[in-house]
Amino acid sequence: MHNQTYEKHDAEQLERTSHKGILSSNERKNSEDDKKDLMLFTTNFMRLMSMIFHFYPYMFIGILLTILTSAVISALPPIFMQQILAVIAKYWQSGDWHAAIPYISSSIIALICVYVCALASTTIGTQLCAVFTESTINKLRKLMFSHMDSLPLSYFDKRSHGDIMSMYTNDVDALRQMLSQSLPNVAMTLVTMVTLTAVMLYYSASLMVVVILGVACTAAVTKIVGKKSAGYFLAQQNETGNVEGFAQEYMNGLKEIKVFTHEAQSLEAFDQANEKLFVVSHKANLTANMLPPLIFNIGNLAYVMVALAGGICLLYNLPNVSLSGMALSLAVVIPFLNITKQFVGQIAQISHQINSIVMGFAGVSRIFHLLDELPEQDEGYVTLVNVEKACDAKGQSCVHEVDTCTNLWAWKHPHTASQEVTYTPLRGDVLLKNLDFAYEPNRLILHDISIHAQPGYKIALVGATGAGKTTITNLLNRFYEVADGKIHYDGINLTKIKKRDLRKSLGIVLQDVNLFTGTVIDNIRYGRLDASDEECMQAAHLSGADTFIERLPDGYETRITDNGSNLSQGQRQLLAIARAAVANPPVMILDEATSSIDTHTEELVQKGMDALMRGRTTFVIAHRLSTVRNADEIVVLDHGRIVERGSHDELLLAKGVYYQLYTGAFELE
Repeated sequence: MHNQTYEKHDAEQLERTSHKGILSSNERKNSEDDKKDLMLFTTNFMRLMSMIFHFYPYMFIGILLTILTSAVISALPPIFMQQILAVIAKYWQSGDWHAAIPYISSSIIALICVYVCALASTTIGTQLCAVFTESTINKLRKLMFSHMDSLPLSYFDKRSHGDIMSMYTNDVDALRQMLSQSLPNVAMTLVTMVTLTAVMLYYSASLMVVVILGVACTAAVTKIVGKKSAGYFLAQQNETGNVEGFAQEYMNGLKEIKVFTHEAQSLEAFDQANEKLFVVSHKANLTANMLPPLIFNIGNLAYVMVALAGGICLLYNLPNVSLSGMALSLAVVIPFLNITKQFVGQIAQISHQINSIVMGFAGVSRIFHLLDELPEQDEGYVTLVNVEKACDAKGQSCVHEVDTCTNLWAWKHPHTASQEVTYTPLRGDVLLKNLDFAYEPNRLILHDISIHAQPGYKIALVGATGAGKTTITNLLNRFYEVADGKIHYDGINLTKIKKRDLRKSLGIVLQDVNLFTGTVIDNIRYGRLDASDEECMQAAHLSGADTFIERLPDGYETRITDNGSNLSQGQRQLLAIARAAVANPPVMILDEATSSIDTHTEELVQKGMDALMRGRTTFVIAHRLSTVRNADEIVVLDHGRIVERGSHDELLLAKGVYYQLYTGAFELE
């Protein structure tokens, strides 16, 4: 019996100890989370202030000066009111009102001057804030876009375009609201509170103890509510980006949704995303909107407590502790109550700005997350230059660098301590040797890929979807870096060539064509911005695009909008081919270039494409095997491995994978 009692007692004690341990662990975790949140807020705040100060330092200082001036001036009226009351009390007993008029008049005039100065300072500060905010937002957007332009493609692969666009709209707008109104108001409020604190200490430190208790309660409530609402507002910004991403995806795939009658499924998916946004938005606003009434009532309670404490001190003639050394009287208590009311009003003013500040810093956090992304690395030093042939002093053939477009290129090796500047003629010799690649660690997409495209060769990459064809072309452009193996371009390791110059040497025609808002000729000129109108028209003629361009209402000056929605898929593809033709690159990559073109259009451009590829190294990926029959080498890929290679006739005789694809169907599924 005693043993059972002891065992039960030990079990209960163990349970209590375990429970205390869990509580202690949770408390430590909450404390660590609080420290992390405070550190993150402080870091973001200091970084934001440093950034906007760097943008416009003089304007920033001007705003701070107007805030300081307005805050100090706002604390002066109670002092003048106290002087007026003291004069009235002094001459009330003597009855000599005429003697009091000069003192009262001068105080009133001074008070009017104070209010005029406050109005002028506030007006100047408001105008400065408006100009400063819009200028800062304009510069920040440029900084964001410039940084985004330098990011690798892998960043965009992991995020929806709508979420990225949300940074430029919702997050930046939240920051604008915070910079234009909330932060200046809070800054002026805090400076005003410091000034009012000094005035209260001047009149009565004893009564100020009551005010401090009210401020402590306010700070505790603000910390609890603010922490919760901050998390909700950050989630709200993220969910807003998700909803915008879904909406953009819906607009891009609207035709497919209509064709497959998936309107109901799309609506259901949107409802789910929208419901998540509603839930976090509701929680964010519900939590944040609790703060103003709580602060207001705590402030009113503090005001009542100050009045009560002042009355008790006057009633019992208690001593007053103050910097001025004045005794406690109605001439002190009444101005102090006015100061308390103003002080409490400042706290309430801060509570009304909490929502905007929390939303603003949620946006700032996302913006800084974008700016903290590492830009695309480029250790290359070999550049691409235009050259023309010449003869040296000995009469031997050489190349000479020129600034104009000569359609003759060379790789420029910079001057080093061991050698002078040297040039390697660009021939289009591309060698892929033992390539391995993985988008994610330990999940290889390509296995031991080796391909040699000699100058002028046409290499066809064939295989089912997911075989790795497009990945190879991405590696040629250095959109991604190889995990193992090497790529050489005219005998130069690809990593030694600057990415910008490398990509200038490659012409690409993608299956999914992107056309930009502008004229037809502008979209062709996108391949080479310094191309003349005549060169653009020649490129259109070469691709066969001129046959439909000339039938457009304004010909080459016809406006293209909404990614060329007024053009057929074949016409869009022809413009993409013309764009590549005007660039006139030594190496072409046709990534499923003709898979979206109908048979008639394919026949129309085939001669032009053959002329475009003549003399150039070309990598072709096509769904239609008819487009690769004349390739110098056909490389058959399966799950990232080369399973066959050879000419069209050789592969048919082998009767392997290519033979099955060719005889089974001309379309690769």
